Amino acid sequence: MKPYDLEERTFEFARDCRLLISKLPKSIANNEDGKQLVRSSGSVGANYIEANEKLGEKDFTFRLKIARKEAKESAYWLKLLKSTNSDMNKEIEDNLQEAQELRRILSAIINKI
Repeated sequence: MKPYDLEERTFEFARDCRLLISKLPKSIANNEDGKQLVRSSGSVGANYIEANEKLGEKDFTFRLKIARKEAKESAYWLKLLKSTNSDMNKEIEDNLQEAQELRRILSAIINKI
């Protein structure tokens, strides 16, 4: 069961991506792609938290759009890792699905503003 609290859910997404990266075989590509995934997955939650500390509606919308962009970027890195690490497809796919769900949730919030 996924948490209803989006701050907690984005935290768990970033944590799960880090745990995934720690299990990947060591290679230059996995190392570089993993670094990018660490940054983008952590940025989803960080920007969502920033949005909740809004200084106005424009700031709120701007931070949510950045969080959504970072979720899309995380999905990109996960797809790339999936294409080169077939032995870990299930775990990568779970994280990829979560990135896509977070993007859709953030889009829905933005569209309601």
